[in-house]
Amino acid sequence: MKILISAYSCEPGKGSERGVGWNVVREVAKYHEVWVLTRPDESKEAIEAELARNPMPNLHFVYFTLPIWGGAWRWGSNGAMQIHYYFWQIQAYFVARRLHREIGFDLIHHVTFGNYWTPSFLSLLSVPFVWGPVGGGETAPKSFRSDFGLKAVLYETARDVARTLGELNPFVRLTAQRSSLVLVATKETANRLQKIGVKRLRFVSGQTGLSKEEIDQLKALTKRGTSVVRFLSIGRLLHWKGFHLGLKAFALAKLTDAEYWVIGDGPERSRLELLAQELGIAEKVKFWGNISRQEVLRKLEECDVVVHPSLHDFSPTVCWEAIAAGCPVLCLDLGGPAMQITEQTGIKIPALNPNQAVQDLANAMQRLSVDHELRNWMGQARERGATEGFDWEVKGKLLIQLYEETLMPPSQSNQEIVNPAILKT
Repeated sequence: MKILISAYSCEPGKGSERGVGWNVVREVAKYHEVWVLTRPDESKEAIEAELARNPMPNLHFVYFTLPIWGGAWRWGSNGAMQIHYYFWQIQAYFVARRLHREIGFDLIHHVTFGNYWTPSFLSLLSVPFVWGPVGGGETAPKSFRSDFGLKAVLYETARDVARTLGELNPFVRLTAQRSSLVLVATKETANRLQKIGVKRLRFVSGQTGLSKEEIDQLKALTKRGTSVVRFLSIGRLLHWKGFHLGLKAFALAKLTDAEYWVIGDGPERSRLELLAQELGIAEKVKFWGNISRQEVLRKLEECDVVVHPSLHDFSPTVCWEAIAAGCPVLCLDLGGPAMQITEQTGIKIPALNPNQAVQDLANAMQRLSVDHELRNWMGQARERGATEGFDWEVKGKLLIQLYEETLMPPSQSNQEIVNPAILKT
């Protein structure tokens, strides 16, 4: 097939959206001929260098950016980037229309960015259109916002407003309604998409993934055996990551031979360090800051349980990394982690209110700290095939299957969306 992929963010060797864009186009190009719409300002040099090392004749890149603004958005705020992205999407429509006249695409797929509340104008072309995986419907429950500072409350309020305005945008609704298939990773996003007219949804195992090399590297980690149980949180220190809940739960659990390590940096670091002191656990909590990938792996090897109590994550890679490394995961039953973690790989905590969540997290910490058999059994989920859902090669094969189903006549394809009961929150 001739497939056009829109990947505003796309770069080899990176994580987050850039890594998603690159891994999707690379996997699809193993099976079909792929043209990729992306920007030259951040990614072109890295992409061309990677293709020189590992040629992929089926993969063609079409670089463009706004003729007036160019790459100036990089020096602005996240809001400036979102504005640049919106107008880039409009430009992408005209670039894609010209390419379609020359090439004749069988299918178009929008990959990055993965926000459901921002339109893709490529859906206006008369070509079967796949959208996603998309997220953004996840939100911090209102009861949890009492723990936030003023800036965090303003952030959440602005995010709520942006999402509501997005749902009212007629082009977002057109994107939803004209999509042949929408890929989603969370129940929250699926619910919102159905309300604005999406007809066919498919749940997938998150937006992110890991390569076989990364999975093998994580599987090769050897757990150290000491009497100290170590809990670990990894990520940017942002209010919505919920690390303050993890610290409160650790203090409440009152574990004698235990430590809590935090890897990452961000605006909440000083607040979290102060919280650890106020809770009387500062001597048991270690903030490592930003460290190299190899150092992260070494720390992961020395820890027993990963704590990721995020309040609105779409598809965190850290959960995949923990599973591959043989670490059980403690998370809230919200967003992406709720779909990523199963009874075999960790414990999901209901998120009714902060006090309840902290208490249940503390109970889970106590349970895993003393129940070595349960901890080991969850850690062995990687040997039971738990890594297949986030292996990029496996995800690529599923994507090809979904493309083929999308192009089938309605009478031959699976038209069932999802079980409506799944969408109840």
